[in-house]
Amino acid sequence: MRLSQYFLPILKETPKEAEIVSHRLMLRAGMIRQQAAGSYTWLPLGKRVLDKVCRVIREEQDRAGAVEILMPTIQSADLWRESGRYDDYGKEMLRIEDRHGRDMLFGPTNEEMVTDIARSYIRSYKELPLNLYHIQWKFRDEVRPRFGVMRSREFLMKDAYSFDIDYESSKAAYDRMFVAYLRTFARLGLQAIPMRADTGPIGGKLSHEFIILASTGESEVFCHRDYLEMPVPGEGVDFKDAPALAQTVEQWTTPYAATEEMHDEAAWNALPETERLAARGIEVGHIFHFGTKYSEPMGATVAGPDGKETPLFMGSYGIGPSRLIAAIIEASHDENGIVWPMGVAPFDIGLVNMKPGDADCDAVCERLYGELQAAGHDVLYDDQDTRAGAKFATMDLIGLPVQLIVGPRGAKAGEAEIKLRASGERETVAIDKVLDRLKA
Repeated sequence: MRLSQYFLPILKETPKEAEIVSHRLMLRAGMIRQQAAGSYTWLPLGKRVLDKVCRVIREEQDRAGAVEILMPTIQSADLWRESGRYDDYGKEMLRIEDRHGRDMLFGPTNEEMVTDIARSYIRSYKELPLNLYHIQWKFRDEVRPRFGVMRSREFLMKDAYSFDIDYESSKAAYDRMFVAYLRTFARLGLQAIPMRADTGPIGGKLSHEFIILASTGESEVFCHRDYLEMPVPGEGVDFKDAPALAQTVEQWTTPYAATEEMHDEAAWNALPETERLAARGIEVGHIFHFGTKYSEPMGATVAGPDGKETPLFMGSYGIGPSRLIAAIIEASHDENGIVWPMGVAPFDIGLVNMKPGDADCDAVCERLYGELQAAGHDVLYDDQDTRAGAKFATMDLIGLPVQLIVGPRGAKAGEAEIKLRASGERETVAIDKVLDRLKA
């Protein structure tokens, strides 16, 4: 993409309403624009990151055996009355009425709707296990939306829902999602720690929040230092091997880890002081096992092996891609701007033409632009006639992992400079060797 043809509304000044780093940088880098309290337009740069985060999430959900669907944002209140949650959920739910006087709502979550789908189609235990997921916009009317997309009213959510015949198989489904979440966050460049959590309005008795440590975190968290070194399962993990998955989950839940709400002071004090880690944390995912909480009141049953009808055992598993982007920035930035991990950067490479209009610079940049794209790289080509300082500041602010800089002197000598955003390391490379060096 040529910058001269792109929409990148960079802000030089930090907006007054931005309270935390991610909010400031997302506004300044032209990723989002606030439309109303807790409501944002995702501008082109932000939308590219959102799409890449969703791609990683989809790949890991699919790998774990989940199947993608897409449910509506507007739901019937009647389904929520069946489960008993319509009156219990609180003012966070946006309740509306259609032109026929029917009670509707903008979905804050989808347990009722997906349970209705399951009861309509699943008849036998032979059709199980099943895990359905979608990535869809949600709305929760936060009393005080703040911190940009970290705590907004309208947000993108990946929510998955598992269906099984009994507790043992539903626990295996929970373990599959647990491991899938570990892999997802690792691929996004995050070190996420699973912590036993309150189930809140979703319900159930078993729940884990996945927390990343960040100084700007919303709440205090407590964990064993072992979590900083624990290996995340690799690509070869077998999601059909229930015992191995259960062993991984046990490994990741045995050391002490708790949010402020679930903190056990006695258990914490029993740890050696050198092994304790108290910090601020940001929630990036939340999973729930709630058994028959929704299937029983809504009549979602299947015929078991003995022919008797039994309610489905269920779980739900959420990741907020829009919130996750803010969390990545909180964990990966410096005084100059965002430092994107390679897998989610809006572009892999920023190609900087230091002097557009110079014949040598233009020729080298056009050649590199074509070769990089042909090699499969996402490239943002700064072909605008602006000051060198402004070019460098923009590239650092938007945080592309690699900057490829071409100036008049280097172009004449057949050379370009490669700068790594994360480390600041610079290297001069012959034009003919650029692709090989980037591959290395």
